[in-house]
Amino acid sequence: MEVSLRAVVLVLLCAAALLSQPARAFDAFKVSDIRVEGLQRISPGTVFNFLPVQVGDQFTPYESERTIRALFKSGYFKNVKLERDGDVLVVVVTERPAIADIKIQGNEDLETEPLLDSLKDVGLAKGRVFDRSLLDKVQLELERQYYSRGKYGVKIETTVTPLERNRVDILIDVSEGAVAKIRQINIVGNTVFDDKTLLSKFNQSTPNWLSFYTKDDQYSKQELAADLETLRSYYQDRGYIKFNIDSTQVSITPDKKDIYITINVTEGEQYKLREVRLSGELVVPPEKLYPAFQVNAGDVFSRKRVTDTVTRISGLLGNEGYAFANVNTVPDVNEETREVDLTFFVDPGKRVYVRRINFAGNSKTRDVVLRQELRQMEGGWFSADKVERSRTRLQRLGFFEKVNVETPAVPGSTDQVDVDYSVVEQPSGSISVGVGFSQTSGIILNGSVTQDNFLGTGRRVSASVNNSDVTTVYSFSYNNPYYTVDGISRGFGAFYRSTNADQANISNYSTDTYGGNINYGFPISEFNSVHFSVLADSVKLKGTDFSSSQVTDFIDEYGDSFKSLGLSTSFAHDTRNRRIFPSEGGLRQISAEAKVPGSQLEFYKLNLALEQFVPLTKLFVFQAKADIGYGDGYGDFSQLPFFENFFAGGVRSVRGYEDNSLGPRDSQNDAIGGSFKTTATGQIVFPPPFLTDNNAVRLSLFYDVGNVFAGAEDWSASDLRMSVGLGATWLSPVGPLAVSIAQPFNDQSGDKIQQFQFTLGAGF
Repeated sequence: MEVSLRAVVLVLLCAAALLSQPARAFDAFKVSDIRVEGLQRISPGTVFNFLPVQVGDQFTPYESERTIRALFKSGYFKNVKLERDGDVLVVVVTERPAIADIKIQGNEDLETEPLLDSLKDVGLAKGRVFDRSLLDKVQLELERQYYSRGKYGVKIETTVTPLERNRVDILIDVSEGAVAKIRQINIVGNTVFDDKTLLSKFNQSTPNWLSFYTKDDQYSKQELAADLETLRSYYQDRGYIKFNIDSTQVSITPDKKDIYITINVTEGEQYKLREVRLSGELVVPPEKLYPAFQVNAGDVFSRKRVTDTVTRISGLLGNEGYAFANVNTVPDVNEETREVDLTFFVDPGKRVYVRRINFAGNSKTRDVVLRQELRQMEGGWFSADKVERSRTRLQRLGFFEKVNVETPAVPGSTDQVDVDYSVVEQPSGSISVGVGFSQTSGIILNGSVTQDNFLGTGRRVSASVNNSDVTTVYSFSYNNPYYTVDGISRGFGAFYRSTNADQANISNYSTDTYGGNINYGFPISEFNSVHFSVLADSVKLKGTDFSSSQVTDFIDEYGDSFKSLGLSTSFAHDTRNRRIFPSEGGLRQISAEAKVPGSQLEFYKLNLALEQFVPLTKLFVFQAKADIGYGDGYGDFSQLPFFENFFAGGVRSVRGYEDNSLGPRDSQNDAIGGSFKTTATGQIVFPPPFLTDNNAVRLSLFYDVGNVFAGAEDWSASDLRMSVGLGATWLSPVGPLAVSIAQPFNDQSGDKIQQFQFTLGAGF
């Protein structure tokens, strides 16, 4: 049995105290009174609480030992002596000092407050009794923590300063030293794969040009263990099932700055699968399970594929209600032929159904709003996919910072579970009056009242005012995402918008537009939806003395006032896991809008938007998106009205070029847009270094390409503009901020270049 250091010290102190007593033991006597001497801070009542003897008891040598042991065990005293004064028992104690203050200095890797909290947990804190053995244990633990961070040169000194009134100050002085760097990693015994191939799979490496950021050259015992497991998996995923890591040596130089690692391995032979079988209690037809197989006869044995197959089979069983199914692999290895017969043995357990679905943390949002998003129903068979899909839908609402789910078994039942969703609510509404700035729009004055979760009902109500050099907007909108229990949404709104196109790098004209709309949305499957909208608006077109011939000719031919009724529809396939900063899934959306025949404006516009998110690692996500738009006039209009044209360039499309500056130009050499647009972006999105848990900031390395053309027949790949650069998006308290630094690399004469671009306080 392991004996703690504190217990050993306690025994030694007890022994020393006993030896300090007079050689002649107490004669037994009846205690008429008890007197305590030597107390400074501790009250006599505290001492009496620990004494095993009371007035009137017979005091014997055995009671003497019990008394001393009990007082030492309290931890308050460093010395205890028992004396007899007639029939009075005299307890003479020497108190341990109290801790007046604890200071830690020199620590950078470990924060002070968490350290003080951990010291308090072990009994070392202000006001507590000082125990030197605890301080020694703390010193050893701190050294261990620094060793785990690769700082083997750490020095920790503790100083105990006595004060008046039997108190002490404790100073823990830390000299962290430098992190030991890995100078060499050697793998001995490998013949099938060379060192370069194997070491490229490791998280740790020798110093390289990115080490200042990745810290991959800093030795860590935990990271080495992970790398060894990666090495083992690499071989076993390629058929070397007898692969073994024989030993690992880690040596450090005398100055404790450099680490040398040697890994001795035995590769063994490569094995293949001869036969793959499925057995056990097949409650699900085998033909439904076979598609989950990632291994087949004749394949090289792969531990990863076997594990994936087990996970997939378990998932399929879980979706059929067998939440506690076990799938075990039974390999039969033939050493002579180096082949493996592999059996997947299914133990489904009992079929499980959901008793209750519970919510916690939604102090504002009504339960019915959450239940509208559920795909797993109470009383139905448990489905792991439906439970997870419900969690994703709750997360996509935008009302919660986090959504967690647990599926505890119902006590006393073998075939029931509860589904417990816990949410952390975040503000879903805002009242703001702010000032923003955009290089194109100039100063933006805005005020808005928006509530995405109005009174906890999940309905969105918004009223806003936006005023900039380019646009002035007054708008109101309302949307009910569950107008019917089937998930049909309905919304309506009204707006007024005044636009000065010249301030947006566009041709010299302005428009005043007001109108209203009503829209409906229809879910047609889990990921697909259709939306319809009816819009009635009135447009007043204004030219100036400096307007181009395209503007004046249009006004001369069609007039400057237009009232029209428009219809629009869209189809969306949306599998994104979040609406803001998704990490996986995608969006496919095709939309069309047209003015009703007989309106004073007659045109139509089509748009295709594609977006896909692919997780590369835990932190890095690849995003690809494309946007294609086409429009044309009909009836009395031979082409798309110029003020309905598509535009490109700027922080929201092809970065590195001025906003709206790409494409055809008018007679005044100002951008006038076109009826056909193609833009695309590929970028790697990641959180900022050292702020990997931040959900409000994302950086990106991007490649943009695109342009606007007068018509689809004018499209040419040689006319596409391209740029590369670094972007950042921040959901700041005063509005979203988008910043980019881009370098165009095939710009043409006349293009308006703008390498640094940003916008603050406007949507993007």
